[in-house]
Amino acid sequence: MLALLGLIGLAALVGYREALRDPVARRLDVAVRGWPDGAPPLRLALLSDIHFGARSMDDARLRRIVAQVNAAHPDIVLLAGDMVIGHDATGADARAAGLTAPLAELRAPGGVIAVLGNHDHWTAPAAIRTALARAGVLVLENGAVRRGPIALLGVDDSYSGHDDVRATLAAWRRIGGLPVVLTHAPDLTARLPHGLPLLLAGHTHCGQVVLPGWGPLLLHSPHEQWRLLYDPRLRCGVVRDAGRTIVVTAGVGSGTMPLRLGAPPDWWLITLRQGRR
Repeated sequence: MLALLGLIGLAALVGYREALRDPVARRLDVAVRGWPDGAPPLRLALLSDIHFGARSMDDARLRRIVAQVNAAHPDIVLLAGDMVIGHDATGADARAAGLTAPLAELRAPGGVIAVLGNHDHWTAPAAIRTALARAGVLVLENGAVRRGPIALLGVDDSYSGHDDVRATLAAWRRIGGLPVVLTHAPDLTARLPHGLPLLLAGHTHCGQVVLPGWGPLLLHSPHEQWRLLYDPRLRCGVVRDAGRTIVVTAGVGSGTMPLRLGAPPDWWLITLRQGRR
């Protein structure tokens, strides 16, 4: 029994240190069919699940992450939701306000673009929108925006029931461009039509605590009658599915439980370039 308790304590210590570490910067090149001749590549930085206000995410750590992203010189920064921690409005306004100063330091010629996540909708969505706007972040809620040859389609969070794919597609058709879908939960892919070849998401924390020989420790939410958190096929990294590339980041924060094992925090630098015509 003492040995078992010792192992649990050691795992908790390692997991806590892992949650506090600088996130892994992962890289991916995507060849985009129909990329205009002569157009330079675009570098997209994808971050998610900041969960500001959690034990693993304070002002100092978020500023270090922002500096790491800036050092990669992305053309556009994308934030895929869950900006704060919490399941209700208690204390959420103050946590939202804390986002402004560090996120205002993000630097990208094409700007910083975000969608909200389930924790944002559960806590203080209005305060989060305000904080992001003060930081110069554009929040897309079932809308689209053009940046060079691409259109960023920001579909609101499907896990909390705020997505509207039809409205997003209508917004895209008005502006044109090669589509890149940004959303919080990757399970949205099942409801997207063909012709949307790239989806960027977070939400899963890549399992957060992943045990060897077992897999993710938690696949169902104890806060929502043990509802399935995500499709296990879409847990982490790059998933190819029916002609679509899905990139699921582990996120830079760690949610309510400040532990990570086998699923380190990360963000992605995704380079879009010319592919086959």
